[in-house]
Amino acid sequence: MNNVLGFDEDELRRLAGSRSFERGLAYVSSVSAMEIGQRSITAIVDGTDAYEVELTEQANGLTGRCTCPYGQEGNFCKHCVAVALTVLQQADSVPRHRAAATSRGRQLTAWLESRSRDELLSLVKEHIDGNRDLRHRLELRAATAGDDFGAVREHILGLLDTRPFARYGYVEYADAHAYGLQAAEAVVALRTLTETGRATEAVEVARDAIEALARTYGGIDDSDGVVGSVATELAAAHLEACRTARPDPVRTADWLVDHLLGDLGEVTGVLLPDYADALGAAGLAQAHERAAAALRDNPKGWAERYLMEQLMRAEGSVDALIALHAADLAPSGARHLLIAQDLERAGRPAEALEWAERGLREADPEHGPDSRLPDFVCERYTRAGRGADVVPIRRTALLHRRTLAAYRDLRTTARAVGCWNETERTRALETLRADARPRKSLGPTGSALVDALLDDGDHDAAWEAAAAGYADSSQWLTLADLTRDDRPADALDVYLRLIGPLLTRTGDTTYEHLTELLLSARACHRALGTEDAFTTYMTTLRTVQKRKRKLTIRLDQHGL
Repeated sequence: MNNVLGFDEDELRRLAGSRSFERGLAYVSSVSAMEIGQRSITAIVDGTDAYEVELTEQANGLTGRCTCPYGQEGNFCKHCVAVALTVLQQADSVPRHRAAATSRGRQLTAWLESRSRDELLSLVKEHIDGNRDLRHRLELRAATAGDDFGAVREHILGLLDTRPFARYGYVEYADAHAYGLQAAEAVVALRTLTETGRATEAVEVARDAIEALARTYGGIDDSDGVVGSVATELAAAHLEACRTARPDPVRTADWLVDHLLGDLGEVTGVLLPDYADALGAAGLAQAHERAAAALRDNPKGWAERYLMEQLMRAEGSVDALIALHAADLAPSGARHLLIAQDLERAGRPAEALEWAERGLREADPEHGPDSRLPDFVCERYTRAGRGADVVPIRRTALLHRRTLAAYRDLRTTARAVGCWNETERTRALETLRADARPRKSLGPTGSALVDALLDDGDHDAAWEAAAAGYADSSQWLTLADLTRDDRPADALDVYLRLIGPLLTRTGDTTYEHLTELLLSARACHRALGTEDAFTTYMTTLRTVQKRKRKLTIRLDQHGL
């Protein structure tokens, strides 16, 4: 590791993976506006868009956040790699930047502490006038501290109003994060009410808030789950208030049942058993009566059945719960699995395994059981030292679901009992081959066969399968990236084939992908000693593509 920083290039490659690390190398020149703080580093990376990156050094290692789509999924992306590499290049200056950041923080704290009450008040008012979100948050906290319940309720529900963020009646992805931050203030206010002895009020407002958010949630592009997290926290705040205030149990049970049986229940993730203490015997009895009536009226209803299952678990009625499941066993074995899980939770493991094994036997022979059922049985067999009995189950699972995951499960199990040999592997690979159709073009869909060969590290066999038509463009690219050093000519051929269709398209995403492929192609030419051929290729490409100004700028940025 770097003496100044808690990471080095090897750590970055581990965090990002080889492919993202290699792509990050090409973006170092696109890093700008970098700020090095005490424990974090922020910067802008020019990609398809101007992406904001934040790196944080924590006790358990380096973490990275990026506003690009891949980064927003929680991955340490190529843009994070580019910023980290830039920091490594400037490692000697990092202590100076951190010392300066510490000094600025102390200076700001000292300055604030030296201001009078009137000066601080004037400063806060100045920022309130220019920041609507800050004003709303402070107004809410002021109202929460007062005695006007109507004002508190109005402020909390106002925070959940989507209209200021909605374009054409819909909160788009770009606005969902800002809305989520504002809505989160409602959670803070509800918890403040509970903590300051106003839990009864918090119960009432929380119900209104949950229903308000659930009604509008369908009109929000919550791809990142920010607003969904707020909904979950609202439900948690309601539960906390109920446990403190102990509201009328029958009325609370009615609200919970109505919520869970309505169209809004899935948004918050409310679980009725969590309310068992607040409901008491009277509330649980009311909920059970309502749920039973609903299930009688709609025996096939998913919400009705799930609510009854929750209640039976809360009441500890294991045998009644098993009878409920057993009355409508699914051909996938999914209900067999539910029975097995409930029996195991009740401390009846032998019965649990019997039901799971029965599920395997009774599952639809054409489509096979729910994939979780073999996992359940195999895990129990493994614990009992019955590893040899696991292998046949994994073989059957692969026949039903010819995926990389199923192949890995069989490989891991067979290795553990010493029977993963060439015969076993060949049979498994042929199972995957039989599920795929070779084709001449790159095609939109790849095959688990190529994925399995790549996962085995058998690159030569992966090349043969790809050449026989079993790979899609993504798998071809992965194969080229993995073997570029050993087979630069073959990899170059792949990159050029992938580049061709992109030359007829436009758009920032296309230009970014095209640039990455060209960088890879250049690396192959360098390995082959044919850099002059690449220079000629790029001259021709630039001439043909000269009208695409954004592409030209991107090529210039990367020295292409």
